[in-house]
Amino acid sequence: MIDPVLLFGLALAAGAPLALSPIPTALGAALAAAALRRRAGRAALAAAAVALAVSGLRARALLDGASGLYDGAADLLHPPARCEVTAAVVGSPVVVGTAQRRSDEAGEAPSARVDVELTGGACGGRALPGPLRARLYGAPLDLARGDRIEVVVDLAPIHLFRNEGLRDATAAIARSGIVASGTIVDARRTLEGRSIGAAVDRARAAVRARIEATFHPDAAALGRALVLGETDLTPEDQDAFRESGLAHLLAVSGTHLILAVAGFAAVLRALLVRVGPIAARWDAGRITAALCVPAAWLYADFAGGGGSAMRAAAMLSCAMGARLLGLRPVGVRNFALSLAGAAAVDPLIACDLSFGLSAAATAGLLWLQRPLAALLVPGGRGEGGGDGGGCVERAPLDASPRALARKVLEPLATTLAAMFGCTPLLLMNGETFPLLGVAANVVAAPIGELAALPFCLAHAVLAWAPPVERGCALVGSGALLAVRAVARASAETGVVLRLPEPSPAQLAALAAAIALAWAAERRGRRLAALAAGAAAWLALEVVAVRAGAPRGVLRVNVLDVGQGDAILIDLPEGGAMLVDAGGFVGSPVDPGARVIRPLLRSRRRARLDAIVLSHPHPDHFGGLPAVVEGVEVGELWDTGQGEAEGAGPVYARLLSDLRRRGVPIVRPASLCGTPRVLSGATIEVLAPCPELHPDRGANDNSFVLRITYGARSALLVGDAEHEAEDALVSRHGAALRADLLKVGHHGSRTSTGAALLAAVDPSVAAVSCGVRNRFGHPSPEVLSRLSARGVAISRMDRGGALVWETDGERVLWSRPGRPPSPAPGSGRRRSPPVSLRLDAP
Repeated sequence: MIDPVLLFGLALAAGAPLALSPIPTALGAALAAAALRRRAGRAALAAAAVALAVSGLRARALLDGASGLYDGAADLLHPPARCEVTAAVVGSPVVVGTAQRRSDEAGEAPSARVDVELTGGACGGRALPGPLRARLYGAPLDLARGDRIEVVVDLAPIHLFRNEGLRDATAAIARSGIVASGTIVDARRTLEGRSIGAAVDRARAAVRARIEATFHPDAAALGRALVLGETDLTPEDQDAFRESGLAHLLAVSGTHLILAVAGFAAVLRALLVRVGPIAARWDAGRITAALCVPAAWLYADFAGGGGSAMRAAAMLSCAMGARLLGLRPVGVRNFALSLAGAAAVDPLIACDLSFGLSAAATAGLLWLQRPLAALLVPGGRGEGGGDGGGCVERAPLDASPRALARKVLEPLATTLAAMFGCTPLLLMNGETFPLLGVAANVVAAPIGELAALPFCLAHAVLAWAPPVERGCALVGSGALLAVRAVARASAETGVVLRLPEPSPAQLAALAAAIALAWAAERRGRRLAALAAGAAAWLALEVVAVRAGAPRGVLRVNVLDVGQGDAILIDLPEGGAMLVDAGGFVGSPVDPGARVIRPLLRSRRRARLDAIVLSHPHPDHFGGLPAVVEGVEVGELWDTGQGEAEGAGPVYARLLSDLRRRGVPIVRPASLCGTPRVLSGATIEVLAPCPELHPDRGANDNSFVLRITYGARSALLVGDAEHEAEDALVSRHGAALRADLLKVGHHGSRTSTGAALLAAVDPSVAAVSCGVRNRFGHPSPEVLSRLSARGVAISRMDRGGALVWETDGERVLWSRPGRPPSPAPGSGRRRSPPVSLRLDAP
């Protein structure tokens, strides 16, 4: 029979998937329950069903509350404002990579990122209506939880990038409450915190300082990642560890916790057995187990309080609790209790990647390590795969070839078991799967776990013995640099497998197949269950491919990429084109990598028939390098003004890379005058025609596209302003008419004049402005003109992306998290203007 506590814990943890993808999760749960009905009692299945429903409802309520909280912050901080406020520190200060490197370059003291709760004051002359949580950058490193500060900060709502097909970004707000972020201008501590959390933060600051003082400069960031859970690696090292499959060696995991707490327990027990009265009256082992529970939680907090560390602390606490009660710890039960406890406290815990990877790796060790060891080493028993505290009988020393093979292959089975458990999550959160990850782990894991980890942890408590501390720093630095060398070497091979992101339906099918295999009593039936799961996965992949490239419809996706333009257009015959790709000047956020490439991956798109750069401004081309890196490009439409006048190195590299790949660069002279039929849609280039206007700026030389399918059209005007609009109206008049208007220049008052609106007469207007823009976009004047004509307004900074879809007659629209519905004005029939030549090449 299956442990009912495990079923209960899994059901509670599945609350987040149920809230985010209700239909696939519910079907997957129902299939799993049907498969397990003979190995789990009716009461256990009923309790699991109730737990799933309750956890899902709690998760949904948190997500809805987070949306309201974010909307309130967006209203308060539009536009972003300078705030003079009092705040309480609620999160441990963390040195982040960008802040650290910029501080070093400027010759200033390093600064940190810190989470605070603003409790009073004003932003831009508007009083805070209530408590508001924010993430602040540029904070002093000596802050600690519980500190009260008076701070001047430039504050704005956080970017959510809400787009249909990408994961719900409000989950992070629901879990942390953080709705805004900004850079500190000035800060003064008015009250010092006295809590346990404050003491932990000050200990972290002391250890951080000693790592910086004693580690090799190239290894200091690696050491802080390993000991404190701070991600401060260079982008190159981050990519190397991710692409090699070695990122877990720098993450605070259960191994760290067990090693740290085991060391504490060994020292404590050695002391207790030497104290006569204690040794005579009490069991030193039980006393040690009792004290290890708070020690585990304190260390998890010290190491950054990440989901993996907290889950490991919960599992270790269960094992120590069993020891305290005189029971034998059972790994599966400890794992189940850690899941149930975490999900009971936080129903969205499954949205925590570190928690998910930790749980998945542990599950792989519990259920896959022994079978894999038996497969690799016939007659081998495996290493136990995380039995939660059971003793392993040690065999006499055996130097036979079989024994030596077992010594090599059983650790390989352990690595494979953990990797197989994590594979679905790795595919959900990365574009590539490292084919050399197993080999890299076999080489690097012993270095990381047997040398880097113990010496780095020992270094953290040896400040009182400088010579020993320096020795530990030397060995730890060397081990970390060796691990980094393996990661770089593995990543440089480029031997990776590019796979699409699993859909919620595929994950549900995988869960049902695992449940069916788990319930099977014979090996043949288990293999049949897994084969059925693989077949279902492939069938659902076909469904996902077809959904990502629909036929018979024109679908315009006005993406939420912040203060910039990016429009993905799904064409009626299955092709796609991209108009612009957003971008932020001086920001580490790349909308191409953060939004567009993941969206293309989720839609199984490996080719764009055309990319259109409306004009050479960074908020339109900044994300293109990341986009073109991962897809085949048919051609690039470019006005040419960037090359004529110079648009910076990013633009120049983009064109150079595409030319090297043989991608045609198409200019206005080849596009104007004759409409093109591209994958079933008719596309007119209306400006700049017949070529660039040298007396106009880049905005007024924007490409203006009219895309038509059947009787429906969309007009995309880039950043065209009044001069270009007047020329369009004068030249085309009523031929500009369209159902959807992508409003010019992010809703600036210099665009979307009355004459253009009268000519276009749109039903829906999309405004691609960002929640953090300081320009006041969209202009109240523009909003007023649109409202006066009865145009439905869709702002990317309010509600996220817009999906506008037509079959040539009917028009549907939707926003993230909402089902499609008839678009306003969709009952009006429109015909293509007579100037369009539908038979044009």
